[in-house]
Amino acid sequence: MSDLAFFVPAALGTVAVLVRLPSLRRNRRDPLLRAVVLFLLTATGVFYFGATSVIVKVNEVTGVANFAAPLLYSILMACCGSGIVLIINWRGGPPARVRRATRWCAGTYAALAVAMFTLFALGEAPVERLEDLDTYYANTPFIREMIVLYLTGHSAAAVVMAALCGRWLSGVSRELRVGLGLMIVGFTLVLGFDVCKFAAVGARWAGADWDVLSTETARPFVSVSFCFILLGFGVPLIVQRFKEPWRDWTRYHRLGALSRLLHGLTPTTAVVRMPLLSTVGVRRLHRESGIHDGLLTLNPYFDLALRARAFAGALAEGATDEDAAADADAVMVIAAVDALRADPEREVIASSRELQTGPGEERDLVRISHALVRVLARDPGRPTPGRAQA
Repeated sequence: MSDLAFFVPAALGTVAVLVRLPSLRRNRRDPLLRAVVLFLLTATGVFYFGATSVIVKVNEVTGVANFAAPLLYSILMACCGSGIVLIINWRGGPPARVRRATRWCAGTYAALAVAMFTLFALGEAPVERLEDLDTYYANTPFIREMIVLYLTGHSAAAVVMAALCGRWLSGVSRELRVGLGLMIVGFTLVLGFDVCKFAAVGARWAGADWDVLSTETARPFVSVSFCFILLGFGVPLIVQRFKEPWRDWTRYHRLGALSRLLHGLTPTTAVVRMPLLSTVGVRRLHRESGIHDGLLTLNPYFDLALRARAFAGALAEGATDEDAAADADAVMVIAAVDALRADPEREVIASSRELQTGPGEERDLVRISHALVRVLARDPGRPTPGRAQA
């Protein structure tokens, strides 16, 4: 199998680690962040040290045939342990229980990593095997146990992580559910790797030769599974980062009709100009502020009797209470705009002494904006309101 299948996910893992490092420097005491970086680091190490060219180099540098095997298996155990620790910390719970589970998991997989080197030192593996060490030494004392131990630890970690993700699926946000689903697929593919390896080793014990399962079939499972797992961790983080700007943009866009209708009603001296590079959140706040200012200006012109008639008419046509209220508010706002424009001297404003109950205080501005489009569509002869400034 080409080293490219290992170096590509290793490069992705390296990028992911570099992206998280600034956050880790700012929040060194955050256990979740530490677990994320450790998992990405160890997973990336598995792919770097699993490439054939790197295996050759490790054996050459150490001067010990097949020394890359216990090294790779130990890094794999660290990856398994850090993956479980990450999910435990990500899921949360009572701090004492989280710390206890973290220590238990870390201790178990650290012991497995030590066992890898111990068994390798006790065994005999003089012939360098770059791709088929598992099956070539399947019947060699101590090396055999090392192979079974790493496959067992790897399989157990995949089962535990898939189970933890599965139990966590209910009652979480949609993006987290998608991420957990992707991780479950990834951990299932990890089990596919282990099944192929176990089958090939078991065949050697039975005197058969199924080495192709270990050397050809199993290895692609690792690369594909890592991509799914990495996506699973990344999707909730990416969605979370862009969810608030998306909500701001959506609300900004939906308030467009109301903003355009009210544009120009507020004195120009009160209008705050938006910088060209303002964020969508700032623009949304600016638009809402402009709408509230416009409604405040219109307040003396609100005809509550007109609103009551419009509300009753909408209900009679089968509208829900919410839609009827929004339509009534839209009708009242349009009438108030017309009344204000018919009063260029602002005599009504000058003579008003108190504010009326109008739209905006307790009502959904987005719903009113949508209703405004419906109401204006019934009067095609009405001129379209001027475009509002951002």
